[in-house]
Amino acid sequence: MQTEPFFSLTAYHVAMATVGAGIILAYWIPRFLSGREPAASGLLILLGMLAFAAVPGMPEGIDPRAAPGFWEITSELAVIVALFGSGIRIDDLSSYERWRPTVRLLAILMPLTIAAVALLGWGLAGMTLAGALLLGAVLAPTDPVLAGDVQVGPPTEGGEHPVRFSLTAEAGLNDGLAFPFVYLALFVAAEGLAPQSWGLEWLLRDCLYRIGVGAAAGAASGWLLGKILFALPSGNPLADTGSGVVALAGILFCYGAAELVEGYGFIAVFVAGLTLRRAEADHRFHNQLHRFSEAVEHSLTALLLILIGGAFPLLWPELGWRHIALSLALILVVRPLGGWISLIGTDLQGRERFVIAAYGVRGIGSIYYLGFATGHLRMENANQLWGIVAFTILASTLIHGLTAGSAVERVTRAAERRRERLAAAARSTGPP
Repeated sequence: MQTEPFFSLTAYHVAMATVGAGIILAYWIPRFLSGREPAASGLLILLGMLAFAAVPGMPEGIDPRAAPGFWEITSELAVIVALFGSGIRIDDLSSYERWRPTVRLLAILMPLTIAAVALLGWGLAGMTLAGALLLGAVLAPTDPVLAGDVQVGPPTEGGEHPVRFSLTAEAGLNDGLAFPFVYLALFVAAEGLAPQSWGLEWLLRDCLYRIGVGAAAGAASGWLLGKILFALPSGNPLADTGSGVVALAGILFCYGAAELVEGYGFIAVFVAGLTLRRAEADHRFHNQLHRFSEAVEHSLTALLLILIGGAFPLLWPELGWRHIALSLALILVVRPLGGWISLIGTDLQGRERFVIAAYGVRGIGSIYYLGFATGHLRMENANQLWGIVAFTILASTLIHGLTAGSAVERVTRAAERRRERLAAAARSTGPP
């Protein structure tokens, strides 16, 4: 039998060691500076670039242009876990006033972002109309995976500042609401700009039916999971086991069931998390579900970011200055300006409006949508799309990751000081 040399260096095992070392370093190094995990996100990509440069042939093996299916499936799992986790973190659904900023972000800002990015892609970057529409759709959603530092805290923690609530709810819903626009781009790519032939189908099926069924399937799954966890069998509920793996099982069941009936699974898992959170709202098991889903989410995210960094040298040649300008315009101009306009008329203070408008983190959801689209239909601008999305994620993780946590903390501390001043004033004017 022919044997390999004792110290043979296979690319696969070198890659495993490299990925592990890169993830450890990315989470360890920021502890010397700020200790913020989002600061590790950009570092994961940068270390992926350096690490995979030392592994001959490995970047080609993870090239998203050649293997979009791998990126679609891996990012899909990371996103659905993050969406469910976002849902179970939200404690207070008290009033429409609380949801008004989120509704405006979804109804006004998201279409504005899609239109602006599509216009830039078509006019500035010279893409086809279908490619530009797809770029707007995949970059419009904010990310529930990478934005943990600006979202609400664990279940039962309370103190959900409007800024954190708005960013959490927006990220929880806009991933699913971007899907109709992805399908719109695919229609245009396949059949041309001829809405008379596909417009009604797109509106009724891809917009109304799939959104409605996704929300209904999520509510039903969350209610059923709540009964299984907390009510049945009486006196010996499953929640008493403390097994967090139930969270992953519930996520997979909800997502799969919604997709089987042609609903949007992203919407379903977020709504399921919201619904499950209402069952036995003070039960400690909600925290266990949160911790388990968060651990799975962080693990998958770290792997994906390292791999994005590894693939980045292959994608860099696809980028010109116009593509880079487009990405930076989205992060620094389109999102902040569009968000500020969308939030006019709300009760938010000026600094609060700015933070919500500015901190729309881009990330793993964009990878999923692009992997889905390019895996289902050959896109003329696919290579440029992958390059732009990879650069946008890198820029967002660096710009937002290094500043978002401190910006949100300043806003929340200012709100706490206002409440303390009002309480002190109320006490001083009260009855003797």
